[in-house]
Amino acid sequence: MRLGLNIGFVYGGDDHLDHLRLVKEAEALGFSVTWAAEAYGSDAATLLSWIAAQTTTIDVGAAVFQIPARTPAMTAMTAATLDRLSNGRFRLGLGVSGPQVSEGWHGVRFSQPLLRTREYVDIVNAALRRETVTYEGKYFTLPLPDGPGKALKLTVRPIRDHVPVYLAAVGPKNLELAGEIADGWLGILNDPGFLGEQLNHIKTGRAVRQQDLDGFDVVVTTPLMTGDDLQAAADPVRGYAALYIGGMGSREKNFYNALAVRMGYAEEAKEIQDLYLDKKHREAMAAVPFGFLDSISLLGDKARIADKLTAYAEAGATTVALTPFAPTVEQRIADLRTAAEALELSGAGN
Repeated sequence: MRLGLNIGFVYGGDDHLDHLRLVKEAEALGFSVTWAAEAYGSDAATLLSWIAAQTTTIDVGAAVFQIPARTPAMTAMTAATLDRLSNGRFRLGLGVSGPQVSEGWHGVRFSQPLLRTREYVDIVNAALRRETVTYEGKYFTLPLPDGPGKALKLTVRPIRDHVPVYLAAVGPKNLELAGEIADGWLGILNDPGFLGEQLNHIKTGRAVRQQDLDGFDVVVTTPLMTGDDLQAAADPVRGYAALYIGGMGSREKNFYNALAVRMGYAEEAKEIQDLYLDKKHREAMAAVPFGFLDSISLLGDKARIADKLTAYAEAGATTVALTPFAPTVEQRIADLRTAAEALELSGAGN
């Protein structure tokens, strides 16, 4: 099992410089990858290009490029360019986002996300193989049949023969799809005790291509906060958990709320969502149970974090992508060092 770093977004000020300090520390510690995200602020491609230019060994990964934000051809162009500029260190994470961002920000209908994702990945992979791309699907047709367009081939060659594709998946059917068409899975709100159920769905998808989980990268994204007081260590994670369970979607469709329900927190998930959508954000944060926060996070001292890393490894995780929650960059760097020491202590990285 390897460690990764999730740097999230750029919000403003000098936070991009803090991100770079964290990435360089992670690289020095032997982390395998750093992931950058996008929602409706900073984009991941620009941030990853900037990071790749100032590092040499750590992989740079999109977690994720939003499928409604780019045509599949544009994603292939960006992936090939990033792979070449990083000397073969790029990992392509993809996700459909959610209805509010897809329809409200990108103006793309959130319909049949599984089929749209399948078609999208088909085209991206064909383009990255530098085939002359033709495609006839429900959502994508290349070239268009009633105009002057012609089938084209990507003109830039990626460094590697295959750029690894990851899917961000939450629901059971999307997990199956990840197993079938991707090289890895980007998970979130991951409890080692629930990971087996999620991996069973991925295994179903792998079976379609007559493969098992060997070589498939199971990436769990995990908040990190060290400290002797576990309740205090968990508190900075409350806003993150409340946002996903309560605010990432509507009452009718919130994939993360549904995940919390499947994890055994049905009543709590409803309360958190009701409070959050009523704009009672502090109350929503307070309603997140400590047990849930502890289950999805690395909290406490080095020994406790080592035990949790062992649990993740035994459950099937192959990469633990850390999201440090300490208030200063110096503390976040110290926490990354503690996590690296904890991995060595656990033996899970051997």
